[in-house]
Amino acid sequence: AQVQLALHLSRCPVDRLDCPTAQVQLALRRRGRAGGAARGVWLEAGARRRAPASAAAAAALGTGVQLLCMSFISIACALLGFLSPANRGGLLTATLLLFVLMGVPAGYGASRTFKSLRGVEWRALTLLTATAYPAAIFVVFTLLNLALWSHGSTGAVPAGTFVALLAMWFCVSLPLVFVGAFLGFKRPLPAPPTRTNEIPRQIPPQGWFLGRAVTMAVGGVLPFGAVFIELFFIMTSVWLQRFYYVFGFLALVLLLLVITCAEISIVLCYFQLCNEDYNWWWRAFLTSGSSGLYLFGYSIMYFHSQLEIDGFVPTLMYFTYMAVFSTLFFLVTGTIGFYSCQKFVWAIYAAIKVD
Repeated sequence: AQVQLALHLSRCPVDRLDCPTAQVQLALRRRGRAGGAARGVWLEAGARRRAPASAAAAAALGTGVQLLCMSFISIACALLGFLSPANRGGLLTATLLLFVLMGVPAGYGASRTFKSLRGVEWRALTLLTATAYPAAIFVVFTLLNLALWSHGSTGAVPAGTFVALLAMWFCVSLPLVFVGAFLGFKRPLPAPPTRTNEIPRQIPPQGWFLGRAVTMAVGGVLPFGAVFIELFFIMTSVWLQRFYYVFGFLALVLLLLVITCAEISIVLCYFQLCNEDYNWWWRAFLTSGSSGLYLFGYSIMYFHSQLEIDGFVPTLMYFTYMAVFSTLFFLVTGTIGFYSCQKFVWAIYAAIKVD
């Protein structure tokens, strides 16, 4: 009887709900007696399913790629001696310039992700990638600068700097993002390693340990722990006006951060797939990206333990800047987690052979 059932299943396509194959596999799963072959076919048919196209999420990934490339090049230039930590203005100017020039990787990464999710409005995606997060940061920076002007502070940024930033944004960054998006949409997508059912399978109830809050709490603590020690020295350099020279060790910490984000995202994604939940796309982004929440929590502890800041405006500036930095850290770590899981899922299902 088992041989006859196997011969019958081999002749019948799995992706048809009116086929006895799908009905038999569904009955086996409901009774808890599904074998390894039925489980593998279910995962193979479901895990490669595309997520709903989201321009906002693709724009976040593009910005994360832009920030990650900027970080690697900035640390490499500082490591080779091209950027001196004694010249804080030069270091900040070089970092902003590199962020603007990394518009091509941002547009390319966002467009490739959006195209793989069957998105078609690439112009709207490109405009969102080039303007969403830079515009939000620019508005926050402007409001803080207005608060400094109202208090007559000498730390207020002059109006000419705002004009220069806007010129760099619209005349350099925006065209480069469009170039990257054009190249990304023009390049054809590789063929998927497995076929995908058009009708989504029902996801069984998940345990509490696989909830989004739990995976975010577990997935964020390890990347934050990888940079915890170095973060103290960086914040001391920024807020206590001390020089930071150990860029070689910072490069190793950045590499360790990338490896940790990739590993924890892949492990939690594997657990999720083993429990027949194929909605891994944005869960992988949030898993490692939640380390930004830990970073903001650490900034609160650092404020009360290391700093002596009095007054409403200085306190507002500190927490606003740390919130912006935590958001950028969220985008970088979330991008690493997403693309790591994407490569992982692609690799494991490319190795599956189903006749």
